[in-house]
Amino acid sequence: MLFLVLLWSGPVGAAGQSRYFTTSDGVRLHYIEAGQGLRTLVFVPGWTMPAWIFERQVATLSRHYRVVALDPRSQGESEIARSGHDHVRRGKDIAELVARLGPQPVVLVGWSLGVLDTLAYVRGHGDRQVAGLVLIDNSVGEEPAPVAPPPAAGPGRPPPPREVAVRAFVKGMFAKPQPAAWLEKLSQAALRTPEEIARQLLAYPVPRTWWREALYSTTRPVLYMVRPKWTGQAENVRAKHPSAEVVLLDNSVGHALFVDDPAGFEARLSDFLRRRVWP
Repeated sequence: MLFLVLLWSGPVGAAGQSRYFTTSDGVRLHYIEAGQGLRTLVFVPGWTMPAWIFERQVATLSRHYRVVALDPRSQGESEIARSGHDHVRRGKDIAELVARLGPQPVVLVGWSLGVLDTLAYVRGHGDRQVAGLVLIDNSVGEEPAPVAPPPAAGPGRPPPPREVAVRAFVKGMFAKPQPAAWLEKLSQAALRTPEEIARQLLAYPVPRTWWREALYSTTRPVLYMVRPKWTGQAENVRAKHPSAEVVLLDNSVGHALFVDDPAGFEARLSDFLRRRVWP
């Protein structure tokens, strides 16, 4: 039986209200909510990232939709959990959030690691509560397989200190310059996730085809929005998935493409929602 407890809500700023709930395994998770109505978007961020990275989307899209952005366990303002840093539990966390939002199906918007967490939700809980999927800039287990990045360390080359590596990772998510203070705030949010947990989140114990099977298990409308590195996978998704649309971007935007080009991202998302999900 599912027990969800609302612990507290209060202001998080102009972009929405800060809320908490407790999962069925006792972990206090945070999310941001703005807007009203039955048409709900749920944003799931990437590896070690906080919900507030979607602050522009929460503020803009909540004019027309109810918008929720989740801090996954051990990220953002959510509790640092002792366990559950695997695809099954993270998918269940999304399911429990969706359940507390009400009976209407939602559109899940997953970015980076959030793509995998969203697909884990679909694989584990089905698509009955899903109105559509938006998957942003990550592999979905299709061919061709991603090329592994070169190791950060090697013979005679020790790995950089974690803070240095995290700041470089955060800065590298953007193709356009971002304010230094904002980048530092984002780096500090990423560093809040303990190093061992961060490693676990990069090592979900399933073959890459597991994600592809999850994607093809749903007939709900899918928008797959990626940069050139995922072109091959995107073309296969477009050819094979009868409900999928693909948006191929160029390298004028970085991995966090909704920050580099928020207006373009929001226009493409809104168009998809109007045509395919809530016409």
